[in-house]
Amino acid sequence: MFDTVCTIPLAHELFTQAIHPEEPVVSVGLASGHVSTYRLPAGASNDGSDADGTLASESGFGQIETTWTTRRHKGSCRTLTFGIDGAQLYSSGTDGIVKAADVSTGQVTAKIAIPLDPANGDVDHPSLIHALSPQSLLLGTDSSALHIYDLRALGPKAAPKPQATHHPHDDYISSLTPLPPTEQSTSGFSKQWVSTGGSTLAVTDLRRGVMVRSEDQEEELLSSVMVSGLSKRGTSVGEKVLVGGSTGVITLWERGVWDDQDERITVDNSPGGGESIDTLALVPPGVGPGGKIVAVGLGNGGLKFIKLGPNKIIAELKHDELEKEAVVGLVFDSTGRMITGGGKQVKVWYEKLAGEAGSDDEEKSDENETRRGHDSDDDASDGDTKDSSDEEPEKKKRKKRKKGKGKKQQQHGHGILGFSGLD
Repeated sequence: MFDTVCTIPLAHELFTQAIHPEEPVVSVGLASGHVSTYRLPAGASNDGSDADGTLASESGFGQIETTWTTRRHKGSCRTLTFGIDGAQLYSSGTDGIVKAADVSTGQVTAKIAIPLDPANGDVDHPSLIHALSPQSLLLGTDSSALHIYDLRALGPKAAPKPQATHHPHDDYISSLTPLPPTEQSTSGFSKQWVSTGGSTLAVTDLRRGVMVRSEDQEEELLSSVMVSGLSKRGTSVGEKVLVGGSTGVITLWERGVWDDQDERITVDNSPGGGESIDTLALVPPGVGPGGKIVAVGLGNGGLKFIKLGPNKIIAELKHDELEKEAVVGLVFDSTGRMITGGGKQVKVWYEKLAGEAGSDDEEKSDENETRRGHDSDDDASDGDTKDSSDEEPEKKKRKKRKKGKGKKQQQHGHGILGFSGLD
């Protein structure tokens, strides 16, 4: 289905990545506290050609540009999200601070201090952040707190407190998936969302708080994604939330029936227990062989693609061949390219066209080595993060530990994209 366009090397371990809602822009947050934003080329037209008429698969769509990079947090950058309109990038780290930054410049425009963990009075590390609407920002933490902020209260000097705080789980919040608004919605934005934490799933409403919490699923739930437009049979409404667990199994939850799962898909059944399903993403319409396809990122660096309906694996790839680092980032940009992240690299993938050579042939060609620039960028400091010294990388909290690492190898792509301004 996909082949590697290029590999973006990172100086430190990747903790989180986010994709712009409308433009081919990806941001990454690292264990060192750095945040970098890259602009990918515009992509291909519908006929598969670039602006100059050359095939997109041959031209690679141009160059990747580093828009800006900075040491944004004192400690690891744990989580990132773009605002609804893509103008702001929100980041949060183990320093207990949320920062809003202008996407085009990286300049910080607002800050939020995360409330301390009431159990010990210490910093409550963030686990995820999500812009639910132009007004509402959701922040989940390791203590299981889910804070709701009013974005209209943010400003250069403001330090707003949460509008509300809920505790939908007993453990850190590992994923959050908004439920599509109903036909009765006047705003067109979600007001309810599904979250996972520990071994439970919960549904929370912006106005009413935690509405329902599932039974104990007896395994850690790590990731989730919403799939609409499924077959409506019997009482099914054609909408399901897929949840990835720590033992290689995806559970399917019918919208409106949240007490327990109704289907299971075994993605990995390796001896001794399946690999954790760390990330899930819905393949965009028009990409792939058709139908509802979910991309799955595994704890060993593997990628699998599940076609719903038959519920079968239709393709497998590897984000990381030797290091076997978990896939912590898995998104699709506005042109349909897949972007995966894990370890110290981000990979950009494009959909293979009919008749193209397989990746094995491309890897053997010396002519296809990716051209990478090594220009150094100065940190675009936001005023209080000038110190760019490395801090000891923090490992992401997970039930399943990472596998043993192999020997290091030089990272390269398939010679399709050039790079500009990479560190």
